[in-house]
Amino acid sequence: MSELLTPRKTELSWAVELPPEMAEVLGVPEGSLIVLHAKDGSVETEILPPPSPEFAERVQYILEKNKETFEELKRLGD
Repeated sequence: MSELLTPRKTELSWAVELPPEMAEVLGVPEGSLIVLHAKDGSVETEILPPPSPEFAERVQYILEKNKETFEELKRLGD
C-alpha cells in the first residue's frame, strides 16, 4: 500500500475506501468501503460495496440540480 488512506469520520465511525489490492484479497468489489465502528472499547468493521452506476448517476444529478441550495446550506453551516 503506497498511498496514505484518509478516513472520513462520522459519529463513532470512520470510513476508508479499500485499496484495490485489499479488496482483491478480501474478495469484495473494487471501490468498496470499510467502516470502522467504535463499540464497547473495541472496533467493529463492516464492508460496504460501491454504489451502482445508476445510483451514482442519480446522486450526481441531484447534486447538480440542487447545487445552489447545497451551497447555501454550507454557507449557513448546514
